[in-house]
Amino acid sequence: VQLQASGGGMVQAGGSLRLSCVASGRTSSRYFSAWFRQAPGKEREFVAAISWPGEGTSYRYSVAGRFTISRDSAKNTGYLQMSSLKPEDTAIYYCAAGYQYLGTTPLAYDYWGQGTLVTVSS
Repeated sequence: VQLQASGGGMVQAGGSLRLSCVASGRTSSRYFSAWFRQAPGKEREFVAAISWPGEGTSYRYSVAGRFTISRDSAKNTGYLQMSSLKPEDTAIYYCAAGYQYLGTTPLAYDYWGQGTLVTVSS
């Protein structure tokens, strides 16, 4: 599975962005999807995960209620809707795919997109 993330950009605090992740290759596989992020000088951290076909979700505590993960299996595309953004949300966001149910660590995922930068100004 190859993943291509997009939708990052610069936004003011309180604003919104929607990230997309298009999958290609073995898209017939029933893989779980997730988003991680990595800020400068910090480790990659879990943001949100969604099961196949999408009935189960999991969120990092600091984004729950502000971010929504979803997927459109027919389009092989996953989304991360981010609202009420804060400066501390600034990071490179990566989409990932794997076969562990709602995994929250990078090791749970086998495939990674290239990352898209989100910058939130105060």
